[in-house]
Amino acid sequence: MSVSADKRKPVRIWVDGCFDLMHFGHFNALRQAKAMGDYLVVGVHSDAEIEHHKGPTVMKEDERYAAVAACKWVDEVVPNAPYLTSLEWMDKYNCDFCVHGDDITTMADGTDCYQVVKDAGRYRECKRTQDISTTELVGRMLLMTKDHHKRRGSITSASITSVNTAELGTFSTGGSKTKPDTKVSHFLPTSRKIVQFSEGKEPNAGDKVVYVDGTFDLFHTGHIEFLKRARQMGDYLLVGIHDDQTVNAIKGVNYPLMNLHERVLSVLACRYVDEVVIGAPYSVSDQVLEKVYKVDVVVHGNTPSLDDTDGQDPYKLAKERNIYVEIDNPQNSVTTESIIERIITHRKLFEERQRRKEQKALLEREAEKAEKAAAAAAAAAAAQ
Repeated sequence: MSVSADKRKPVRIWVDGCFDLMHFGHFNALRQAKAMGDYLVVGVHSDAEIEHHKGPTVMKEDERYAAVAACKWVDEVVPNAPYLTSLEWMDKYNCDFCVHGDDITTMADGTDCYQVVKDAGRYRECKRTQDISTTELVGRMLLMTKDHHKRRGSITSASITSVNTAELGTFSTGGSKTKPDTKVSHFLPTSRKIVQFSEGKEPNAGDKVVYVDGTFDLFHTGHIEFLKRARQMGDYLLVGIHDDQTVNAIKGVNYPLMNLHERVLSVLACRYVDEVVIGAPYSVSDQVLEKVYKVDVVVHGNTPSLDDTDGQDPYKLAKERNIYVEIDNPQNSVTTESIIERIITHRKLFEERQRRKEQKALLEREAEKAEKAAAAAAAAAAAQ
């Protein structure tokens, strides 16, 4: 008699990484890994480990741990995981196999981080998301200087999302190991990708629907904590995400750094979010409050919001209907602006990181070519 599906041993999966400036490429890798089993354990490297093997991180280790924990496909986070993936750590957390993207990741000395688990037959691959990487996002921010980083009221200019690739120079290794040039916001999602990230869940009868809106640029722990607190205000969290043109008109030069589709997928990956409104109006409208779902409460942080382009309070209608609630933002919370300031303040340090990453990417591509050539030669010899 076969063991029934519900009584089989759950398949536990190990994934590890830096998860710096958590983006939809990270989320997509975690989604694919979770689909290969039942329980996903994610090891996150410490700042010191990453500094040694790759260079300085943008986000601090506690911020990176929290960002990974907020992903809806993650079941457990292991802080301070070793950079070299080991069978001992996988066994410690009872993981059956390790999953990584289909690109080589190397130690500081150039050796493959996953060679040990590959040799043990406990390695699986998922497809790497093209046209996005932490390095690329850093490259976008390195375009800014203290004079260039301005808000509404300054000179008008296109946002970072529309900057010519050539302007980035060697700031970034880009979104692909085979194309080390930076590509800024060229990501175009399919409906299938959005469906993969969406739960397709609708509110039940009687559920209290909470609505929040925003840019959610460089999706970070400040956003996550706000969404968590907003979700606690009701039973169903609906998130409105403003389009690129609206964000640029309201916030001014440089914004947004991530295009609408990149921001939508990042928000959809958050465990506290039930549904999103893509391209939501900056001012909360009757259409938002009545036509999508019946909204019971509109939640905003206790930081001042910028007026709409017509000079009106974007929450005027919600306030008139007495459904507007402000919640406290956590003290010392991360913001999009504070992340950008980290890059600008330590510009030289991150420029050097980018150059190191580019050199390392070239070496990894050469190693990958050599590995494929060796495999082809072995296959040809075996066929003779």
